[in-house]
Amino acid sequence: MIALISIDNLGLSRGERVLFHGLTVDLKAGEALALTGANGAGKTSLLRAVAGFIRPDAGGVRFLDKAGVDLEPETVRARHIHLLGHLEGLKGARTAREELAFQTAWCGGADIAPATEALGLAPLLDLETRKLSAGQRRRLSLARLIAAPRALWLLDEPLAPLDVRWRGVAAQLMREHLAGGGMVITAVHDPLDLPCRTLDVGGGR
Repeated sequence: MIALISIDNLGLSRGERVLFHGLTVDLKAGEALALTGANGAGKTSLLRAVAGFIRPDAGGVRFLDKAGVDLEPETVRARHIHLLGHLEGLKGARTAREELAFQTAWCGGADIAPATEALGLAPLLDLETRKLSAGQRRRLSLARLIAAPRALWLLDEPLAPLDVRWRGVAAQLMREHLAGGGMVITAVHDPLDLPCRTLDVGGGR
């Protein structure tokens, strides 16, 4: 179980443009970190760097257990992290049931019933994902976080397509995840309805 994430002196670039450098922040189990900043400031890139999809220009990301021992980054990223980006990554010809079952199994989970109930997906399960609205697709993507529990949620503007009701449900799911010792790092434009620290990534260009 991840007890601490340590982002130390991190530097990231996009092409020839430096997004930021010298970024340092720690996050403990049970804590949430909201990434703020203008479009293009590097919030998504930071999430992808934590997930291991971008190699930093400088610094790094460490994952530590309760004893302060470094965990193997590849193992953590393969087994203990969920990354939910802007694009849902759903197969349009699959039904919502097939897609949720596939993603759940791929991430090491088994039972989709609690997630189906939590996100109100029962009426949608037999529809092809291409027929779902943007908000419905986001709820389907959020469901794998519940169906296949993992310690660290990396979320890129997770509430953007949701209406007021489902934003409230998503925030509650995050609060429950934190209460169980989980961790959340999320890029946001609007304030989150849960206790969290804020990191201003920058103004963008």
